[in-house]
Amino acid sequence: MDSLRRALVGVFAVAAVRPWTALAAAWNKDAFGAKTSADALKGIGAVGAAPSGDIHVEAPEIAENGAVVPIEISSAVPGTSSIAVVIDKNPFPLVAKFDFLEGALPFVKVNVKMNETSEVRVIAQAGGKSYVATKEIKVTIGGCGG
Repeated sequence: MDSLRRALVGVFAVAAVRPWTALAAAWNKDAFGAKTSADALKGIGAVGAAPSGDIHVEAPEIAENGAVVPIEISSAVPGTSSIAVVIDKNPFPLVAKFDFLEGALPFVKVNVKMNETSEVRVIAQAGGKSYVATKEIKVTIGGCGG
């Protein structure tokens, strides 16, 4: 009985850890570790993204506290497979990347940290192409610690 119990505990332990290793394998270290917006865009394959009016970014004009800046994003670009948020003046500009399954509604509502007043770029990828919308957000108190 004890050996059966140990075997089952082992199987469940492996099953619990396995999804995390799969997620870790998908981590784009180069893009998220980039120190410049250009390197971050290169890391996600979005260099030369075309401006698009089909990406909608709702965010405050002025963020009182850069530690919590709410951003709501939706994309009407047909076949949107991912949305990324790049904040030019952050220590690590790529702050988020969301991948969508086919047929999913490309909508994200997220709080981000901003170091200082900056352009926020939202990149939507669809059909092997990249599209971008930008919005400047003024920050009165930085939220990235430095």
